[in-house]
Amino acid sequence: MASVRYRQYTGESDLPHIMALVQSELSEPYVIYTFRYFLHQWYAYPSESDTSEPIGVIVCKQSIHNDLANRGYIAMLSVDKQWRKRGIASALVRHSIEAMKEDGVDEVVLETEYDNFAALSLYESLGFIREKRLYRFYLNGKDAFRLVLSVPPPDADNNDNSGTSSGGNTPVLNKRRRRSLGIVLSSYHPIPMMKMRCHPVNHKSISFCITSVGPTSV
Repeated sequence: MASVRYRQYTGESDLPHIMALVQSELSEPYVIYTFRYFLHQWYAYPSESDTSEPIGVIVCKQSIHNDLANRGYIAMLSVDKQWRKRGIASALVRHSIEAMKEDGVDEVVLETEYDNFAALSLYESLGFIREKRLYRFYLNGKDAFRLVLSVPPPDADNNDNSGTSSGGNTPVLNKRRRRSLGIVLSSYHPIPMMKMRCHPVNHKSISFCITSVGPTSV
């Protein structure tokens, strides 16, 4: 498999390709406002291709849950049927988890259809466990499993000052602002990087590009 490049979502011009892929592969209908809710997304593309249509997408967000946990949420994951069995979905999930770890995530959750054995196998191979079964969760009437991945704090034993109050040893959660992100895998099309303008004041925007030098492995 050719080397894969990743770039961040740059704005509304990316949305039609993302929406077309998600709506063709997932059972739930999503409107454009749903995609706008998840502000940050990345593109990744084989360097030898000359089309801009995505072949895979993952869309996530990150927020404080119940005023306690810094929770990441994987909302959508889809890979074009012609590009499956190449480790793309696994790579997308790994990239999203690593990005959320950088912002102090405590846990990552998601839902998937109870009989989507390929998805269940993928997530469980990455450390997710089944938390509960959600009956008639989807609009098509299907049940879902909620899966959770616990993320241990980095260097917890060596960070004496972080996570404690100034007056004692009581742990204090670092409540970072909500961060939404996503990763999109698509074929090559050079698009200039730019920063997004986020209207809600509790959002922040980032812009960067990652290029792998060899085949993607899972």
